Amino acid sequence: MNTSSPSVKDALYLVLHEIPEGRFTTYGRLAELIPQRTTARQVARLLSQLPEGTQLPWHRVVNSQFKVSQFGKCDEQTQRLQSEGLLLSASGKLPSNKVWPDSP
Repeated sequence: MNTSSPSVKDALYLVLHEIPEGRFTTYGRLAELIPQRTTARQVARLLSQLPEGTQLPWHRVVNSQFKVSQFGKCDEQTQRLQSEGLLLSASGKLPSNKVWPDSP
């Protein structure tokens, strides 16, 4: 019987599934929501390693400035966010009232 806790990667994927369409979170906030100790940088690294065609909503995770990071699949990420009604401002920021989860 395996009683070990899930890996950081498995825990990340579970929390990632909870982000609703039309909302987003940051790498740092996602790291805080994972029970295992991790960092925003590790979350970003794990998301960058997702296989092509994954069904996980990786595009709903952005940097701490609420902006799409300008490397990797930034054009695809922006398109996916916009298709969910999340529009970037002229400065490239997502609306702060759409951050998930809601602040207490």
